[in-house]
Amino acid sequence: MVEIKTDASLDAMRAAGRIVAQALTAVRESAAVGVTLRELDGTARAVLSEAGAGSPFLGYRPDWAPVPFPAVICASVNDTIVHGIPDDYALRDGDLVSVDCGASSGGWVGDSAVSFTVGRARPADTRLVDAAFEALDAGIAAAVVGNRVGDIAHAIGRVCRGAGYGIPDGFGGHGVGRAMHEDPGVPNEGRPGRGVPLRHGMVLAIEPMLIAGGTDDHYTARDGWSIRTTDGSRAAHAEHTVAITDDGPRILTLL
Repeated sequence: MVEIKTDASLDAMRAAGRIVAQALTAVRESAAVGVTLRELDGTARAVLSEAGAGSPFLGYRPDWAPVPFPAVICASVNDTIVHGIPDDYALRDGDLVSVDCGASSGGWVGDSAVSFTVGRARPADTRLVDAAFEALDAGIAAAVVGNRVGDIAHAIGRVCRGAGYGIPDGFGGHGVGRAMHEDPGVPNEGRPGRGVPLRHGMVLAIEPMLIAGGTDDHYTARDGWSIRTTDGSRAAHAEHTVAITDDGPRILTLL
């Protein structure tokens, strides 16, 4: 069931989204050669704590997960697409990092992700990250009253495929509100004019995921969480929580 939020609820979700943006900004500023993924998680925890917010990631355990998620961010490096568990891996020059973070505040959830390079960026990685954010922007532009979820999916997929990148099947965006994952699902590829109609008050997490090698193949690592590219190529992930409004898309996870 798709929940339609009131305008007051959207304002409350904006507060949660701002905390997510603050956490991601702090993590990105802290990311440097030699810094561990666990330390980045600690940075995000400090921001959430100072804001009096909780984490929808910490302790989250869907049916398919072997253990609850042990951190407040997903930190996915190089060939890890999403759901990377922060550990003692120390960042190296040229690493491509995707960080996904959520915050719970006032009974509402915000969810967002960024990708960036640590140190000197490979040109191919820069193109991949740029394409991820271009796909995100395209998806957001399609998130308007009168369109359907398929229009968002089509806009994202057109950018990804047009740039020659793969899209991991089975992963995409979702509704968000009082829970981190709500209806409807938002695929990263699809047919325009199909799916749930977009209405004022719907809130979606729109999140393109791109595989540099051009294939869609992926597998789950031994930790039961990390999703990695089968061909070993690098991946990027970008995400915002977006409200559908009569005045156009409202991004809730900006600073």
